[in-house]
Amino acid sequence: MERMDSALGIVVIGRNEGARLRRCIGSLEAHLDRLVYVDSASSDDSVAWASDRVDQVVVLDPGPGLSAARARNAGMARLVGEHPGIEFVQFVDGDCQVVPGWLEAGLEHLRSHPGVAVVCGRRREVEPDSTVYNRLADLEWDTPVGPATSCGGDSMMRVEAFQRVGGFSDSLVAGEEPELCLRLRKEGYEIHRLPVEMTRHDAALTRFSQWWRRSARAGHAALELLFRHGRAAGPAATRRVRSILVWSLGPIAAVALLAPLVGAWSLLALSAPGVLGARIYGNERARDRSRRHALLYAMACSIGKFAELEGFARYLWNRAFHGGRNRLIEYKGADG
Repeated sequence: MERMDSALGIVVIGRNEGARLRRCIGSLEAHLDRLVYVDSASSDDSVAWASDRVDQVVVLDPGPGLSAARARNAGMARLVGEHPGIEFVQFVDGDCQVVPGWLEAGLEHLRSHPGVAVVCGRRREVEPDSTVYNRLADLEWDTPVGPATSCGGDSMMRVEAFQRVGGFSDSLVAGEEPELCLRLRKEGYEIHRLPVEMTRHDAALTRFSQWWRRSARAGHAALELLFRHGRAAGPAATRRVRSILVWSLGPIAAVALLAPLVGAWSLLALSAPGVLGARIYGNERARDRSRRHALLYAMACSIGKFAELEGFARYLWNRAFHGGRNRLIEYKGADG
């Protein structure tokens, strides 16, 4: 791979990524002179390993609270401080490998579209067939190309736009990318998803409990976005929160209300998630997904509403009893 021009810098963040981090940095060997690694208080050898290979390593103090948002902001600050001429930054999570050709494609698109603040491409799982949870993650990454409302953790951003809106919100422990993209869109910028492979992600999801916590984190993020921005979050954010409530809390409430009137018949309300699943299945088949993948995705979305409801509860509990300070929601263990 040829060395990228001096307008592009890279920020990699990680926490206990172990071998995943080694693969991540390895995919960026040609760009180490403009790469900053930010570590969120890892207990493995990530810091020592990275320090031997990367000139700029930032280790976060866990005292103020850890978050991917805080790590990316710290990485950007170090990157711009060391290289004031940086115009674009590629953010990469430490459990991802950058696909050859992506950096060139992303940079070309940003340069030819001055109104675009963020570009991202297709993220794929390294081993999608190793577990059903990895397959679900791979299906989740498969989103439409073109103008988008948000990006994920891996994305290339225009530094001027990032700084104009103040970067990520440090206090967010989940959903920091959609929240940043919301503020960018308010300023008139666009977010584009390109039909190009960008990164290979190692979800390393092997247990139902991991998938559940990951889904709970998504619910936490959805509710906090709405609380932070209200109507300005947009109708899609409102619909997302309403959907979680209707399809999780709704059936439970219906049983409680109907039981005195119709007895055991009230339990039919619990079939509501099946109705949702059937709708999602039909939509996924219309996207030409296989029956197996459409069914798996539909089941996960239906069950996931209850995990997302737990995320709601976590956010509201912290808001009520911990002054709004949220704890990092982790679902992945260390990888040696």
